[in-house]
Amino acid sequence: MTSRVSGVTAVLGPTNTGKTHLAIERMTAHSSGIIGFPLRLLAREVYDRVVAIKGAASVALVTGEEKIVPPQARWFLCTAESMPADHDAAFVALDEAQLGADRERGHVFTDRLLRMRGREETMILGSEALRPMVKALVPDAEIVGRPRFSTLSYAGAKKISRLPKRSAIVAFSAEEVYAVAEMLRRLRGGAAVVMGALSPRTRNAQVAMFQAGEVDYLVATDAIGMGLNMDVAHVAFASLNKFDGQRQRRLTVAEMAQIAGRAGRHQRDGTFGALVDEGPGAFLPEEVFAIEEHRFPRLENLYWRDGSPDTGSVDALIAGLERPPPAGVLRAPPASTDLLVLKRLADEPWVRDRTRHPAMVRRLWAACGIPDFRKLGLDPHTRFVERVFKHLTEGRGHIPHQWFADEIARLDTIAGDVETLAGRLAAIRSWAYIAQRPDWLADPAEWAARTAAIEERLSDGLHASLTQRFVDKRTTALIRQIGADAGALPVVVGLEGEVTVEDHPIGRLDGFRFTVEPGARAGDKRLLLAAAEKRLGAERGRRAAALVDAPDTAFVLAAGEVLWTGHRVATLAAGRSLARPRLVLDRELDSLDRTARDRIADRLARWFADTARRRVPALVALADAARDPAATSAFRVVAAAVESAGGIVPRLPLRLSLDALAPEERRRLRGFGLVVGALDLFDPRLLKPAAAEWRRALLAVRETPPAMAPAGATVLPRDAPGASVAAGFRPLGTQAVRVDLVERIARAAHDARAGRKPFLPDPALATSIGLEPGTLARLMAELGFRPANDAWVWRGRPPARRAVVVPASDNAFAGLAGLFGHG
Repeated sequence: MTSRVSGVTAVLGPTNTGKTHLAIERMTAHSSGIIGFPLRLLAREVYDRVVAIKGAASVALVTGEEKIVPPQARWFLCTAESMPADHDAAFVALDEAQLGADRERGHVFTDRLLRMRGREETMILGSEALRPMVKALVPDAEIVGRPRFSTLSYAGAKKISRLPKRSAIVAFSAEEVYAVAEMLRRLRGGAAVVMGALSPRTRNAQVAMFQAGEVDYLVATDAIGMGLNMDVAHVAFASLNKFDGQRQRRLTVAEMAQIAGRAGRHQRDGTFGALVDEGPGAFLPEEVFAIEEHRFPRLENLYWRDGSPDTGSVDALIAGLERPPPAGVLRAPPASTDLLVLKRLADEPWVRDRTRHPAMVRRLWAACGIPDFRKLGLDPHTRFVERVFKHLTEGRGHIPHQWFADEIARLDTIAGDVETLAGRLAAIRSWAYIAQRPDWLADPAEWAARTAAIEERLSDGLHASLTQRFVDKRTTALIRQIGADAGALPVVVGLEGEVTVEDHPIGRLDGFRFTVEPGARAGDKRLLLAAAEKRLGAERGRRAAALVDAPDTAFVLAAGEVLWTGHRVATLAAGRSLARPRLVLDRELDSLDRTARDRIADRLARWFADTARRRVPALVALADAARDPAATSAFRVVAAAVESAGGIVPRLPLRLSLDALAPEERRRLRGFGLVVGALDLFDPRLLKPAAAEWRRALLAVRETPPAMAPAGATVLPRDAPGASVAAGFRPLGTQAVRVDLVERIARAAHDARAGRKPFLPDPALATSIGLEPGTLARLMAELGFRPANDAWVWRGRPPARRAVVVPASDNAFAGLAGLFGHG
């Protein structure tokens, strides 16, 4: 379906291009006009602007819940659904026409794009993504592109406590909006709240606080993306996921840009960002690029549904609404709420019986169009519509006066919390919608006035409740006082880190982390707290300088954290290799400037590198050797495997690479301090408590580290913590023996074998180690010996099932060399 009506102009471009302002100018230049908007809030905002130009007697506001139509009205501001199709106007405009791609309301916008025309001029306003749809559906339209007045740039992730003033934080559920607003109340004195479900009166009152500077922050849903004009410098996304009525999904880039574009106004530049710098709530680089450059995927389809279906019968109506669109770029929408309600009611025999006349079919379809303002879900909403329609088909065809009065009376109270008032406000919108129907009530004007009055009272109550809950005006005023005179209140940090303001203790500064005293955020201490937060920067800077100048002994590695004077300043993260992890500065250091953070990072990197060379020198050397291009592949394999395992690894998995090593490569490994033992490869220095703690911290970066054995232990029960090669103990029988002691026995056995003598274990050695006879027997068997009287004699290479494999050689010494690692 296409249109070839002349005089159509499509004005396309990103936010802050003045499209809506242009449409208002063009409409007011004509003798009459209509503009359709996506939101009641936006229609109301533009209505107020046009009234200021043309006067209230000439301007109409038409939405589902609100109608202000003076007898001589010539300029109409409407929601898209409420645009009067039968009204002959010189000018017609449709705002945010790209919403034709919306699953729920898209068919409405597509219908208006195709059918609504001004007698003299028609304007289609929307995103640049709409261009191919305009070319396909309105080929005679003149397309005008408009650039953004100001620059929109990405400002990175900022925590809520670091957001600049005049920021809007966008969330995608009422619960999230309230949580963010509560946090801003605590940190910054408060925030205004704007949601699509608010009435224009509440929304305007909240925005007025923000515009007047009573609060510096605004928390909103994505409703602000639809052209609502506010003095916002920065837009921060609390999340990048939303529930679209079907599923939880990530915002499209076009949706992100629509919301982010609220930042900046006219010629003033704006910025956007997120509250986190990683994870699903963070922007991807390609998304940032697309938003800054205003490059979005073009729309390939718009949703379409017959805007004038046959109402001769219920079946004809359903068939018309489900009729597939003409071939081309139009597509059928998902079943919308009104159609689902209609189909359910059509199954009721009494509904069929009362809709034999086309007029009653039209009345049924009008009732199905009551929006589910309360978001009750399909079943409860269908029951509500069913009751309304039943009343419309009984008696004189009017909703009973008493029922309507009772229902709205239950809502006429401002008692309760924010959520309760918001629920009542959503409910009264349903009754206001019903009251706007000219033939559903005996006295629609009276009931429209009464529902409007209740909505106003609820709006005022909700505004007061929102302000009371999310705005602390005293704190806001005090923060501004501090900002005006930063030196007015002295902040003192004691020797133990205690922070006081005018002798009032308000918290502690431990390292760079400020911890608030219990109750410090009470009303009479808010000024003190705000002053401390503002003035601690100098103390943190002094501590940063002290950290940079601190000796190596001031730093400790414990459980994967780098501590300075007992306070965490960095944590280990996976890096190029086990011995060279990354150092990630603690978030508390974000309060420092970039130069200070860079100097701290350099100092910690130097300390870590120097200390690692002292504590775990073999691991550092092995890490370098594993990347030595001049080394053989076998040598690099051994070096990498031992370093990755933390300097202690079983020999068996590396037997082939070890066999391939040249003598000088074996000497090089020994030069690192590595023992190539009979059963294990290890650095004995790593078994000492200090080095073992470092080794454990390095291993913990990548996986759960092995359990530590008690300091000084030589033998453990086999099922005890630390009884594993990874922890430095080789399981043998019912015990686990420290790997260096296993190697001492293996060397003694090798020396006896080299002298062609039976090996007679030193009883004192076994006793001092704590070996049980069974453990010793298992060890000797692993080493390739068999018992002979009270001694052990070489029996040849151990069978393949053993944990050790020796080179296949007839030379006895070569075999022993491969077994004991003395080649």
